Amino acid sequence: MNPFSSGTRLRDMIRAIRACKTAAEERGVVRKECAAIRASINENDQDYRHRNMAKLMFIHMLGYPTHFGQMECLKLIASPGFPEKRIGYLGLMLLLDERQEVLMLVTNSLKQDLNHTNQYIVGLALCALGNICSAEMASDLAPEVERLLQFRDPNIRKKAALCSIRIIRKVPDLADNFINPATSLLREKHHGVLITGVQLCTDLCKTSTEALEHIRKKCTDGLVRTLKDLANSPYSPEYDIAGITDPFLHIRLLKLLRVLGEGDVDASDSMNDILAQVATKTESNKVAGNAILYECVQTIMSIEDNGGLRVLAINILGRFLSNRDNNIRYVALNMLMKAVTADAQAVQRHRVTILECVKDLDASIRKRALELVYVLVNETNVKPLVKELVDYLEVSDLDFRGDLTTKICSIVAKFSPDKIWYIDQMLKVLSEAGNFVNDEVWYALIVVISNASDLHGYTVRALYRAFQTSAEQETLVRVTVWCIGEYGDMLVNNVGMLDVEDPITVTESDTVDVVEIAIKRHASDLTTKAMALVALLKLSSRFPSCSKRIEEIIVQLKGNLELELQQRAIEFNSVIAKHQNIRSTLVERMPVLDEATFIGRRAGSLPGATSTATAPSVNLPNGVAKPAAPLVDLLDLSSDDVPVPSSSGGDFLHDLLGVDLSPALQQSGTGQGSKSGTDVLLDLLSIGSPSTQGNSSAVDILSSNISNKASVSPLDDLSPLSLSSRATSNAGPMMDLLDGISSTPPAENNGSVYPSITAFESSSLRLTFNFTKQPGNPQTTAIQATFMNLSSNTYTDFVFQAAVPKFLQLHLDPASGNTLPAAGNGSITQTLRVTNSQHGKKSLVMRIRIAYKVNGKDTLEEGQISNFPRDL
Repeated sequence: MNPFSSGTRLRDMIRAIRACKTAAEERGVVRKECAAIRASINENDQDYRHRNMAKLMFIHMLGYPTHFGQMECLKLIASPGFPEKRIGYLGLMLLLDERQEVLMLVTNSLKQDLNHTNQYIVGLALCALGNICSAEMASDLAPEVERLLQFRDPNIRKKAALCSIRIIRKVPDLADNFINPATSLLREKHHGVLITGVQLCTDLCKTSTEALEHIRKKCTDGLVRTLKDLANSPYSPEYDIAGITDPFLHIRLLKLLRVLGEGDVDASDSMNDILAQVATKTESNKVAGNAILYECVQTIMSIEDNGGLRVLAINILGRFLSNRDNNIRYVALNMLMKAVTADAQAVQRHRVTILECVKDLDASIRKRALELVYVLVNETNVKPLVKELVDYLEVSDLDFRGDLTTKICSIVAKFSPDKIWYIDQMLKVLSEAGNFVNDEVWYALIVVISNASDLHGYTVRALYRAFQTSAEQETLVRVTVWCIGEYGDMLVNNVGMLDVEDPITVTESDTVDVVEIAIKRHASDLTTKAMALVALLKLSSRFPSCSKRIEEIIVQLKGNLELELQQRAIEFNSVIAKHQNIRSTLVERMPVLDEATFIGRRAGSLPGATSTATAPSVNLPNGVAKPAAPLVDLLDLSSDDVPVPSSSGGDFLHDLLGVDLSPALQQSGTGQGSKSGTDVLLDLLSIGSPSTQGNSSAVDILSSNISNKASVSPLDDLSPLSLSSRATSNAGPMMDLLDGISSTPPAENNGSVYPSITAFESSSLRLTFNFTKQPGNPQTTAIQATFMNLSSNTYTDFVFQAAVPKFLQLHLDPASGNTLPAAGNGSITQTLRVTNSQHGKKSLVMRIRIAYKVNGKDTLEEGQISNFPRDL
């Protein structure tokens, strides 16, 4: 016989395929067999049709296309005999799915088989319908399935219940038809029928509110009795698993009770006793018992409040944490995360066990336990928890140290009881894992140190000690050189000694050694070296005896390959050598950084591109903004192309030290030290050259209360350290950024009444403008902006920003508040004064940015206003 003829037995084909040594040889065997099957199909060979279908199913499982055999399935299903129907329905479930159009042809055969006198054929039809039923088939065959829920044979009732679940998932509108038949299944004694009935009722409750109320009212007490009988039943070998009677039915009943008890006090009260019994009597030394306990805990945590039961449930999870099985510990940690919101005090009792899980060998358990510890921290337990985490940080794996460091820093920043504890813990973290600390963390540490005036001496001494043992931690080095530059004299003179400190002797030369090591370390990056250079410049004034040595260190960097360091070295050397009379003024100690504004920006109350600075910045009524970055963001001038400062935090250094590490400034050289902030901005944006007319005014990008008449300091010519202060000065002209959207208005009419306009409106916010003018001053317009909340949520940390072209000058008064009530129940008002230098020639235009928080989530809205009245 031809081994690939249609008469080849299935086992012979399988043997031939398994004997293939290469994939190509296997494809050849399958190709020949498929050709033989096609030939048999074309000849309508009924004798071998069932054998061909069996072969096609095996070929399908190997991943080869078998679509040409789909019609053979339908022919086998239409056959009168049980063997043909069995192989036909099996092929139907394997080779087709509900998306196949050919499935429509089988509906009639299914209907006939569901009404067949042979219960085994009825069972075949129910299995097929439950696996591949489409919405159309569900609608057509639902009455037959509903009728079969009352069939005499329990196996048919069980299959009909499973098929009903598929039907109501496909067509939820049919759920009401199955309520009464489903509830009747809950009285079954046969466990197979009962478990499918419970699952059917669970799906009905999730699909239909009417079904939920009906089952809750009629069946809750019966389900409680069923679970009680099951929990107290004697040994039954038919259903026993590890000494527990039918744990699968246990779990299904608990899931249904959870759905019924959620949101209903009466139903929850009726099941409290049985839940307590299951939780206390079930043994936890077997997998089946742990599965039941876990479902019981989920049910207890989901139903209406019962304090005693919840404590019992959380104690069960605490026992799970001591289990040797990683999976059990992981699900316990997941469940405890949800339980914290319900009863945090009960979870706190297992804090020690949870901390042990942070040190687990399994990475997923460590991560989940760390997240749980983070949620458990509060003002009362922050110190012992942080101590445990910091101690573990010393021995933790490198791949876990990043997450652990981030959580510790967040906990310390959020719950620190005082600044000295905050500084101590941050120094420990920087010493152990400084290379894993985000830039925002050490920025915040410097801000806190700046504000803790009574701890300056203590901090710089602690940093000096930490540097001796952990000089390889980059962020620790940065904070150390910054503090030494600011407070190095306190280190040498032991100013501000605390009782908890041990005396330390540090000379001026020792202090300079630290900064020199930071500069000459091969691993130090550009940001660290730039900070160290600034620190040296400051120490040259504080330590006159070391001025010569400092000058020698700086001179060595005049030929550095990094253009930024080369430029700084040349400029700083010039300051030390030629400008002794003004050096002390130039390197005075920094003013206290604005801690509240920094925290607000870090929390997202200001846009990410807006930077917080001190005096030399543009002040907004509701916040503080740096001039260059908001311009790029607010006016959308190719912000993606703006050169990014050093990844180590150049933008912050621009605020902190006046050191801008952007590539554009690296090209400026010493001869361009007097370039205005506007010119630098143009270089950064690459949007053209400024006008050469010296009397042209610069753009007032964001409204400022700083006088434009401030004179330019002679220090501006010495070092770009003063760049940030010159950025807001009226030193240089700038191109008209918005000329393209301006238009020529008609002649002015000061006597007319200006109508209010809706300047901006979205689905959640409306901004309206009202206009007034002072007689005799047509160029200046007073605008009252009114913000109205259109949503049902209150907006907090509300900030309004605006930008105008250079022919306009804009001034913003403080807003009436920073909280905008919901649903129009209040408003925020803010007054703007706009002066149009080309009144009568160009209309007003404005770009706006509105930032606020909704339920703690940052929201940002932007827009352009060009519908001002034309005679403004």
